[in-house]
Amino acid sequence: MANSKPAAHTGTLPEVRKGQVTQKMSREAFRERFNARFYDPAFRTEDASIERLEAIAWQAYEEGRKAPITEKAGSDYADPDYDLSVEWREAARRVKAAQARQQDPSTRSRVLVINASTRNDNTCPGEMSKSFRLAKRIEAIVTDAHFEADFLDLSLLSSDRDLQIHPCKACVSTAMPLCHWPCSCYPNHALGQVNDGMNDIYERFAACHGVVIVTPVYWYQSPAALKLMIDRLVCADGGNPDPTSTHGKDPQRAKQLELEGWPYPKHLKGRAYGLVVHGDVAGIEGSRAALADWLDWMGFIEAGAQARLDRYINYYAPYATSHAALDEDRCMQAETDNVARAVVNAVTAIREGTLRRPDDTLEPPRAK
Repeated sequence: MANSKPAAHTGTLPEVRKGQVTQKMSREAFRERFNARFYDPAFRTEDASIERLEAIAWQAYEEGRKAPITEKAGSDYADPDYDLSVEWREAARRVKAAQARQQDPSTRSRVLVINASTRNDNTCPGEMSKSFRLAKRIEAIVTDAHFEADFLDLSLLSSDRDLQIHPCKACVSTAMPLCHWPCSCYPNHALGQVNDGMNDIYERFAACHGVVIVTPVYWYQSPAALKLMIDRLVCADGGNPDPTSTHGKDPQRAKQLELEGWPYPKHLKGRAYGLVVHGDVAGIEGSRAALADWLDWMGFIEAGAQARLDRYINYYAPYATSHAALDEDRCMQAETDNVARAVVNAVTAIREGTLRRPDDTLEPPRAK
């Protein structure tokens, strides 16, 4: 996307539409949900303590204390006197530092390898996923190339205590500047929306020179964990790095900023990508195409036809034998290895300045 701003909007500022959720939850409902975490009878000895904690949490909810610890933004921001969340500031600092390392030509090349399956042997299935096995092959190829391999296992969302990726709230659809880079929607302490894994993921995307996603198909689509991550990465595609410019989540200010002319910066553009999509009956081609379209839109650079793989494993056969089928499918294993090699080659070429998107110098006629 071009750096120049589109022409400013000169019409009347649109109204902020209200009326969907107009009341907070009742005191009784809040207490019931809070106490559900302490269902285990072992907590009964602490019921009085839990009651006191619930009262504190209710007060935070009533007062809307989303970011209870703030500090003045300072001179680096549009509004130096704005009370900026210290948690967001730290997340932004880590992302900026990761981006600086990524752009330093003296650093080792780094590939983010993502296992998108939510299945692992420490969860209810009691068995590792095929995606994990394939992703580990890619990690080995990347390491053998003397690159740094950063392994992101999204299955931990289903097995680690309280680790989550909270859903995107679609701030973009109100106005692009309301979507902050990195996301400022979480943590929200007033709502108990904490332990969000995305700040770590933003940093890891910012630090990488290439990414490979290995994913199964769940009901013709990407697994929920992968889709949650994708939705929350919308702030990397046009997001606002200065929450003070919108006074946090002020929709009217955000609409005005966008209509004055917004550049829609692509914060992660120029990284290479590869895909391994597998299934057992249907849906692999559509899923692979959707993921490629998303990464293309973000400004990533595809690493060639052999870096976009979709294959069936154990086609229309019992699930119980799927790992054995992968053991026997040497071509699938070799094709997966080639995805890794293609991304390694692409990263090398990008960092040497010999590979770039052919349309990189074209200014799109539509700003968004």
